[in-house]
Amino acid sequence: MYDITKFKIKSEPLILGIESSCDETACAVLRGRKIVANRIISSAAEQAKYGGVVPEIASRMHTEAVDEVVRLALADAGLVPSDIDCVAATYGAGLLGALLVGLSFAKAFACALNVPFIAVNHIRGHIAAAYLDKPDLKPPFITLLASGGHTAILLTKSFTSFEVLASTSDDAAGEAFDKCARVLGLPYPGGPSVQKLAECGSPVIALPSALVKNSVNLRFSYSGLKTAVINAVHNAEQRGERINYADVAASFQRAAIDPLVKKTVELAKKYGVGTVTAGGGVIANGYLRQTLNEACQKAGMELVLPAKKYCTDNAAMIASEGLNQYYAGNFSGLDVNAAASIPL
Repeated sequence: MYDITKFKIKSEPLILGIESSCDETACAVLRGRKIVANRIISSAAEQAKYGGVVPEIASRMHTEAVDEVVRLALADAGLVPSDIDCVAATYGAGLLGALLVGLSFAKAFACALNVPFIAVNHIRGHIAAAYLDKPDLKPPFITLLASGGHTAILLTKSFTSFEVLASTSDDAAGEAFDKCARVLGLPYPGGPSVQKLAECGSPVIALPSALVKNSVNLRFSYSGLKTAVINAVHNAEQRGERINYADVAASFQRAAIDPLVKKTVELAKKYGVGTVTAGGGVIANGYLRQTLNEACQKAGMELVLPAKKYCTDNAAMIASEGLNQYYAGNFSGLDVNAAASIPL
């Protein structure tokens, strides 16, 4: 009988993590904080045919890939299923059908092995990616979160708790990058495409900052920035003017990222925190990484940046957050369900 009250906590467990919230079917194995296997089977090439992720296609491809990606990860690690001490999987947020595939597989796997199962908040996974770069990292620290679904600055107080200091009131930064890419006729995924084009341009076009001024609470807005890009392109077309798309991309990138970097460092100073981390797909952006690094160096702060492959969706970050919850004894029952939207 599966009884979460009888599980013992080991000092350096083997955690198997599964991620399937969007278009990546991923599995990783961690021994403590050390990554011993990390596999991803992506459907991005298939989704690119449609200019973005099609939920039905993503769910079907997760179903086809989940068993294989787990087998590959275990083989890479030189392990058999019975070696695993805990199974962690994303339960939200994300595409509901896609989440259900990985979550159902993980629960069945944990039940068959009679080991703890941990349902992981995808956003907490992005925060926990910092531990992959620096295994001895300890809170408190400031975390800049920038992904396709969320944009926020957090005070990470402990391994299992954080406080939201700033967030977006509408679109997330990653979503804005994707929408900007579509306006400029760039291929999916939008983030890397915008960055590549921006490298050929200059930020000479006046666009509104993503930071909302005169607000009671510190917040960002990417809806207005996205609309400004659309208007800049369409107005030029209606006037019969030729607009430099590379300049648009560079201007958008600066308006989207500079306020995030500025406020992250300011909040670290305000709360007396000497370490800054970052997580989420937008953190793979080269301009953001450079400007955040320069700002932290100028402020005399330590910056812990996950490798780019651990900023985008992956299972190593899910296993890393699973380890946080494992040490805290926060095991999940097998009745936990997937959730398309969950709070930060």
